[in-house]
Amino acid sequence: MNTLSLDLRERIVSAYDQGDATRLEVAQRFDVSESMVKKLLKQRVKTGDIGPRHCHSGRKRTIGSSHEKQLRALVKKQPDSTLEELRDALGLDVTPQAIHYALERMDLPLKKRRSSPRS
Repeated sequence: MNTLSLDLRERIVSAYDQGDATRLEVAQRFDVSESMVKKLLKQRVKTGDIGPRHCHSGRKRTIGSSHEKQLRALVKKQPDSTLEELRDALGLDVTPQAIHYALERMDLPLKKRRSSPRS
């Protein structure tokens, strides 16, 4: 689902503020859900703004910038470490995939070398 444009958000709030329509009628007029109208009005009361707030949603990263510095040093010191070894060295309770994604974000792919040449 796409984010509503700021222009549409302003028109929705303005139509409701005129007082001649209910939330349901405003929602039907602009082809949005009634709960969206309710959320916009609530957001305006709470924050004073009706802009999109996606940057504030979602789970926060467990592996922060201080951990990334440690991770970079660990990979530089021993580039053939496994993801599990790196996780244990950091002392974090995360999955190996989280370590993998952190390495990708840092442009540090952890690539293993083959033990024997390809045939």
